[in-house]
Amino acid sequence: MTSAATPSRSPFAAVHGRLGTIEPGEMRATLLACLYFFFLLASYFILRSVRDAVGVAAGVQNLSWLFTGTLVATILLNPVFATVVSSLPVRRFIPIVYRTFGVLLLGFVAAVYWWPESYNGWMQPAFWIWTSVFSLFVPSVFWGFMADTFHPEQGKRLFGFISVGGTLGALAGSALTAALAKIVGTAALMLISAAMLEIAVQVVRRFPPSFRSDTRKREEEKRPIGGSSFSGFINVVKSPYLLGICLYMLLFTVGTTVLYFQQAEIVAEAYSDRESRTAFLAQIDFMVQLLTVFAQLFLTGRIIKWLGVGFTLAILPAMSIIGFGALGVTASFAVFVAFSVLRRAGSYGFANPAREVLFTVVRPEDKYKAKNLIDTFVYRSGDQIGAWSYRGFTALGLSMSGIALMAVPLSALWLAVGIWLGRRQASRQASMEGEGATRV
Repeated sequence: MTSAATPSRSPFAAVHGRLGTIEPGEMRATLLACLYFFFLLASYFILRSVRDAVGVAAGVQNLSWLFTGTLVATILLNPVFATVVSSLPVRRFIPIVYRTFGVLLLGFVAAVYWWPESYNGWMQPAFWIWTSVFSLFVPSVFWGFMADTFHPEQGKRLFGFISVGGTLGALAGSALTAALAKIVGTAALMLISAAMLEIAVQVVRRFPPSFRSDTRKREEEKRPIGGSSFSGFINVVKSPYLLGICLYMLLFTVGTTVLYFQQAEIVAEAYSDRESRTAFLAQIDFMVQLLTVFAQLFLTGRIIKWLGVGFTLAILPAMSIIGFGALGVTASFAVFVAFSVLRRAGSYGFANPAREVLFTVVRPEDKYKAKNLIDTFVYRSGDQIGAWSYRGFTALGLSMSGIALMAVPLSALWLAVGIWLGRRQASRQASMEGEGATRV
């Protein structure tokens, strides 16, 4: 652990210390983590609006099948990912994962550029599914690396501030897409996204050693994580703590999918062409990220540190209870936009950093394998529950308002799970610190 602040701190470090409670010795790692996350999310958010426009074009009736395709893809990829994690040192497999996605993205670029008519056929669902898989695997690897690099106490102080890098990247990606979507076209945007992903790889190569002694020793010896291709699943099933994280993720995703389907209906009615939809969705992303960066800079780290992980995890479910209740009363465009923006900002600003702190108190293997399983398979399973339930309730004649009201009790359960997880995280951290003190 790092020491307290000293008078020799530079003005730059002092400013960042006030914002993110960064202590001496943490500055380089924290800023590189911000830069790493910046380019990852800039890359993704360039693609996100393109993907969402494809989803709107596909229609609500076909979205359930796209979610199913994404779930199948994550099921197939998880053992492959776990095998790579088991076989290679962390700082070797991270570039391999990102560059694999980059090569596939270049394949889509080539298809759009040389065979543009394919974009209206097979490539739309393929690109939607690929981007959805990308959106989960890429940040999951990032946060696993952060949990493997920083101590739990550091995570509480720094993960909110590190998230600012991603938020700024999302802002940059959204703004770039909104400005260029009608000018340079889809293929050029994809190419820019691929370039940003490669820059993130270069940042990983320059990352300093871990603050955790066990991780640092493994890095110095260039040892892989080890274990089997299916140990992530086995470890999740055996751990009530990891199962609790699964349930938290599942309930979050169900609510998110409900909102996504409502977004597809509302945007399809408001805008008729793909470029206008892409530009509007990018503007929504931009507003979300503006609110998020404010929360991450001034609120997240302090709330987690002072009020605890459980309270922070409960913020988003509480917002969802209010928001879905409001949509149940009046499913207007204005209410939807306001709730969607605030909920997503709350997710990025509070729920996501707090959820990542949960993984700082698990075994190294679980930071990558179990975490990736939760971030991909469990997340997409929640998509399936939300997608097919929405389609089923719509077929039964239930209105948008009625479906929103059904999400209220689920949000209440979600809140209770978040508080329970916060208590278990605190207990695990105390045990880890007690064991460390005993060894000393």
